[in-house]
Amino acid sequence: MSLQKVKLNVPALVLIILISIVSTGAMRLLSFYFPLLSNFTPMGAVAIFSGTYFADKWKAGLLSVVTLFATNIFINYLYTSQIIWFSTSSLWLYASLIVMIMIGGLIKKVNVTNVLLASLAGVAIHWLLTDIEPWLYSSYYDKGLLGYGESLLMAIPFERNMLLADAVFGAVLFGGYEWFKARSANKVIISTTPAQESLKTV
Repeated sequence: MSLQKVKLNVPALVLIILISIVSTGAMRLLSFYFPLLSNFTPMGAVAIFSGTYFADKWKAGLLSVVTLFATNIFINYLYTSQIIWFSTSSLWLYASLIVMIMIGGLIKKVNVTNVLLASLAGVAIHWLLTDIEPWLYSSYYDKGLLGYGESLLMAIPFERNMLLADAVFGAVLFGGYEWFKARSANKVIISTTPAQESLKTV
């Protein structure tokens, strides 16, 4: 499928950010009550999708950063009953999302293989980066490479959920947008055909 970059105006960007916050917040709320769903959110898929299609990468970054910031306040309140505006432990997650946007920007042709490879790379980056914080600051892990490896092993169920989420939400985002684009193009062709036929008969 051909790749066409999208230039978003401010109202459209604000609307997309709000939709992202609500959908991500809903999934994080679900995982709060059902821990087996931890990390099953659209954030990774949104980062890769926006990196692929947004003409302005800073808007893609803003989308991911604002979504994470807003939903972190919400989810942290559920766990601590306190409003926590920012935590340094989230820096690795912010960094991983930015890298995912960059990975999405490498996609030049949208197809199942390229999106799947981007998702795998994004999950790998998330896995490697976000497990640095518990390895360094948790008393559960040794501070050597073996401790880091143990931290990575313990995170496998969470990364598996993220990979599944990227597959589901990626299919919705990429598939939905390409379907909408193709449908819009067909409407244009159908609407212009009668005019073209009338010109031929003059």
